[in-house]
Amino acid sequence: MTKPATQDVRIGSGAGAVPWVLSGRSAAGLRAQAARLAARLEADSAASARDGVTEVGRSLVAAGTAHEHRAVVLGRDRADLLSGVRALVEERAAANVVRGRADRRAGTQARPVFVFPGQGTQWAGMAVGLLDTSPLFAREIRACGRALSPYVDWSLEDVLRGVPGTPPLDRVDVVQPVLFSMMVSLARLWHGFGVEPGAVVGHSQGEIAAAHVAGALSLEDAARIVALRSQALTEIRGRGEMLTVLAPNDQVRTMLAGWDGALSVAAVNGPATMTVSGDLAAMAEFGAALSAAGMMRWRVPGVDFAAHSAHVESLREALLDLAAGIGPRPGEVPFYSTVTGRRVDTAGLDAEYWYRNLRQTVRFDEAVRTLLADGHKVFIECSAQPVLTVGMQDTVEQLGGSAVLMATLRNEDGGTDRFLAALAEAYVNGVAVDWTPAFA
Repeated sequence: MTKPATQDVRIGSGAGAVPWVLSGRSAAGLRAQAARLAARLEADSAASARDGVTEVGRSLVAAGTAHEHRAVVLGRDRADLLSGVRALVEERAAANVVRGRADRRAGTQARPVFVFPGQGTQWAGMAVGLLDTSPLFAREIRACGRALSPYVDWSLEDVLRGVPGTPPLDRVDVVQPVLFSMMVSLARLWHGFGVEPGAVVGHSQGEIAAAHVAGALSLEDAARIVALRSQALTEIRGRGEMLTVLAPNDQVRTMLAGWDGALSVAAVNGPATMTVSGDLAAMAEFGAALSAAGMMRWRVPGVDFAAHSAHVESLREALLDLAAGIGPRPGEVPFYSTVTGRRVDTAGLDAEYWYRNLRQTVRFDEAVRTLLADGHKVFIECSAQPVLTVGMQDTVEQLGGSAVLMATLRNEDGGTDRFLAALAEAYVNGVAVDWTPAFA
């Protein structure tokens, strides 16, 4: 079975949340630890102060080994945290408690796959919460801004904050560099809490972020590719669009035969999730046919061009030129290509590869199948909201396997508390987490 993305954790108002991390060798052991903690808190009024709450969290992390049965209680004050601990003792659900069981077959140090989606994850204010509360995230955003600055005439942080006069996120030459920066900075934030990827995979432009995080591209080379490539795409704006369809792939391909040459399969995200790309007139006809057939579909947000189609061929020389000077190198983290559907040597991520990345079908489903076959069981989308979970879940279930599919942030929920909830979900599913930065 698959487990869904990070649960909907709700934390009371006030100062930033504090995690209390518990574990036991068995469910009874976890319950017993929670009972001891509850008794200690009820007898110690000093823990009611903010410093006391933080010190309890720090002592729990320092206490010992992370066992198989795990839980994290998140809260801003003693009452909130104690109510979560009591819920563990009484074995009932609570909105501020994340609990799970680490897969012993994967060991206690499971390393997740970092998943980097393409366009469509953006929302206004998506980074402001972390910019204001996480020095590490803010530092990484500033580094991305410096790397982008030779190629853009706007401030990355100003765009993220929605400063008046900055360009909007519906421009491809703005949103793609901004999303690249979000993904890279979120990956570095996970790293700052000790979470190291066991592999990376990227969808369309997400492969640029994946290549950088893998160690294959310097930040400067990755920023150059994403900035200049997004500017090249403005040449084909207004001629096409992209549509995601939730229906069996064979059925969608059969329907596409009626528009041979005008429409292309832009991406295959799962056995029943496909994105189609092509000419405006043909896409309107195709959309009407999907509507008549009762098929769920939606336009890719902010996209008024036909990537992964024949439209890209007119940009070939420009795309090869902009990536000609980059220096790809063997990565430190396994890189699973959605151009080939397989793990590849990142030293081969040359200019021709990046042209193929934009022209060819995104073979995301094949890459996920390969990752699963290679033993990867935990997937984390490093993005402002999860968009690839449905396709991944369908793929896992079709194979009869199991995996944990997680989000980092969510739409309209992008602050430190949401990130702590994502860390908790990773931890209870066996990922090694260094909690000490949470108490800084």
